[in-house]
Amino acid sequence: MTAELDLALGLVEKDLGDDVARSVAHRLVMHQRRSGGQSQHSEILNLAPRSDRIARALEHARRHLAQSLGVEELAAAANLSPRQFSRVFTAETGQSPAKAVERLRVEAARLMIERSRHPLEVVARETGFRDRRHLREAFMRGFGKPPQSLRRDARLGS
Repeated sequence: MTAELDLALGLVEKDLGDDVARSVAHRLVMHQRRSGGQSQHSEILNLAPRSDRIARALEHARRHLAQSLGVEELAAAANLSPRQFSRVFTAETGQSPAKAVERLRVEAARLMIERSRHPLEVVARETGFRDRRHLREAFMRGFGKPPQSLRRDARLGS
């Protein structure tokens, strides 16, 4: 079924353009309201890369968040030189690779916090943050509130 959705989105993009395809993809991800106040937002969709190379690099990053994920590694996943990768990545997504990786990490951490009872130290380690403090700083930048607040909200179902 996922392949069918990918094909359909590819056809929408080809026929109607990138903006319409992005809107459709966003709606598909957000179609039903999840319980517990869980976010229905996907950073990979939000970044909306135009090329398969950059999409591959983002998917590689998503699968290996606990690793350091430098530009060299992401460039290798995209089969580009680091300099070319940085330039193309920024042009396609509107942000630096480092900022995009942080956003992917924050999204993964948010999901772990909402769906598990792992201590924040474990969440930080599993999603590639140096420590709990670094996780908190990234949450404050991304959501304007600390991860503890998100966990409390998820438990209360709000």
